[in-house]
Amino acid sequence: MHPVIHRFFHRAMGAVLFVLLCGAIPVAQAAPPRPIPVKVMIVTMFGPEAQTWLKHFHQARNIAVPGLPENHPNVTCQSDGLCLMTTGMGHANAAASMMAVLFSPRFDLRHTYFLVSGIAGINPREGTLGTTAWALYLVDFGLQWEIDAREKPANWPSGYLGINTRDPEQFPPLDYRTEVFSLDAKLVNKAYALSKNVKLVDSAEMAAYRAQYPYAPANQPPHVTQCDTLSGDTWWSGDLLGQRAEQWTRMLTLGKGSYCTTQQEDNATYEALKRATAAGRADMNRVAVLRAGSDFDRPPPGMPAAENLLDYPKQGGFMPALDNLYLTGEPLVHAILAHWDVWRAGIPD
Repeated sequence: MHPVIHRFFHRAMGAVLFVLLCGAIPVAQAAPPRPIPVKVMIVTMFGPEAQTWLKHFHQARNIAVPGLPENHPNVTCQSDGLCLMTTGMGHANAAASMMAVLFSPRFDLRHTYFLVSGIAGINPREGTLGTTAWALYLVDFGLQWEIDAREKPANWPSGYLGINTRDPEQFPPLDYRTEVFSLDAKLVNKAYALSKNVKLVDSAEMAAYRAQYPYAPANQPPHVTQCDTLSGDTWWSGDLLGQRAEQWTRMLTLGKGSYCTTQQEDNATYEALKRATAAGRADMNRVAVLRAGSDFDRPPPGMPAAENLLDYPKQGGFMPALDNLYLTGEPLVHAILAHWDVWRAGIPD
């Protein structure tokens, strides 16, 4: 072979061999980002609830999480371990969004404290407009059978009864396993102790509306309290439904619970956290639920229940309730972040 041809042949074969070898070796891929360790995750349900916290955030970044609602696609995190998510309103949105975040590889939530922070209806027998309440029990008001009150048996106090029961007084079998949850009492008590003396926002509009109630605490200024919350996607209003709500709460908590706030999401949120805990991704004993009364769930004497429901914005509790969520929740958040070396191991005495 001619020397020139020989050199060309060897060079060509070397190039072919190099290409073949490179094709056989997998190209190195960038390692996925390390999960972000979260100390506190604030869980809000819609934009105004989120904004009451986010306006106090600093040096925060947004982290897109697949599975979150398209109008709230990000989790917002500070560098100090404080994050916030927005689930969307209602049971379905809460469950889907919580599962998306809890099983996202972007976060390490094994030691995270979750603070659910949202507005709610308020029972005037337990609180007033702007009142903030730390819940121990989460009770689902929606998981019941219902007969229209116009067709119920005459001796029934309402058309509601537990699923697979024979009358409204019978304890249900709890087949859904989400009907009632009990939060960690030590955390609830600590949250209340840290915030019970906080001065809450009041307003002339709220004062005028609550003055129509001839009894306390409905006609008193807002305060921080500790009582339970009732979940259900159906907004309701009125004394008779309120009486059923009180009875249902007492029944499912074996006489230990007393509801003061009504909302749509909390049992769904907690069930997602329970499942994540079983998978080793969260700790359901690190969940606090804070609700603020933005409107009464039953009217003052002489007012129709329909008016109380349809004109609920006129009660004036919306903006003060949002402000009071931050004022009440911030002491717990601050304590966790400032003393993480203690809180990481568990709730201090």
